[in-house]
Amino acid sequence: MTKIENEEQYRWALQRVEELLPYVKDDTPLSDPRSMELELLSGLVADYSDAHYSIGEPSLIDVIKLRMQEMGLSQSALCKILGITPSRIHAFLEGKKEPTLRQARIISRELNIPPAIVLGV
Repeated sequence: MTKIENEEQYRWALQRVEELLPYVKDDTPLSDPRSMELELLSGLVADYSDAHYSIGEPSLIDVIKLRMQEMGLSQSALCKILGITPSRIHAFLEGKKEPTLRQARIISRELNIPPAIVLGV
């Protein structure tokens, strides 16, 4: 098998990977048949998962809302922390506006959000 073609094959391969895991440890030789099978099937399962179950990157809106929840912040508290007007924060959270570079730096620093997510790269 060079590629998992359908859900049935995927479920079988996933089950087989789970069966092999208890037998293959860090010190198991790479030449061990179970180790080779696990390596092969793990790659096939990962490829199929990436193609059919990919979650994708989180949006800036989702990450800001998550940080607000984690930090127990309201929109008005967020405005004070970031020094950004309530209307601008509302526009960010509605997806109507993007932060300026200066605002992106502040959001990244104050909310501990990776710059790549803030900048959408």
